[in-house]
Amino acid sequence: MKNIKLINNDSLQALKAMSDGSFDWAIVDPPYGIDRDVWDNRPSKEYWTELFRVSKNQIVFGGNYFELPVTENWLCWDKTNNGRSFFKHKAKFELIWVSVKTKPDFIRYTLDGNVEGWSKPRPNYDKIKAIHSCQKPVPVYEYLLDRYTEENDLILDTHLGSGSIAIACHYMKRKLTGYEIDKEYYDAACKRFKEQTSQQALW
Repeated sequence: MKNIKLINNDSLQALKAMSDGSFDWAIVDPPYGIDRDVWDNRPSKEYWTELFRVSKNQIVFGGNYFELPVTENWLCWDKTNNGRSFFKHKAKFELIWVSVKTKPDFIRYTLDGNVEGWSKPRPNYDKIKAIHSCQKPVPVYEYLLDRYTEENDLILDTHLGSGSIAIACHYMKRKLTGYEIDKEYYDAACKRFKEQTSQQALW
């Protein structure tokens, strides 16, 4: 786990102490501010300033909810299969903002637990009950890592949530620093990471 650092802390305070360009990529899924839950508060402008300062490139889930630089570089994550949603969320699609030039694309998560058309299918880690209301599938993160990053790249996640990105980075050989402010989610994510990465020898 030396390349995967999971930290129970306020990511904004951590960002302030980091040097410019500390990470190759920030891949983040911040609260969108569309629910009434206390935790669902959009990050401040200061957060975005610090995030862009410490990371060379960025991928932001739900980018259309935030005031990000104007771009044509969008991915659309299709959360359905033949009209049936895989997730409890009302939205059937999610827009992903990418800081680098990219060809517009659909990411489709299939019934067998992989990303449609991706040449590197992985075991389905997502059949286990979700531990977070906004849990993202591991293969979606693996697809993004494969498409945009390189092996041993330094990845930052400021809102770890269920820890899906940690599992993906482990198997894709990326170095991750992930922050989660909620102790309960942090503990659950660490437990999930340990359980699912311990199966590596089976694959």
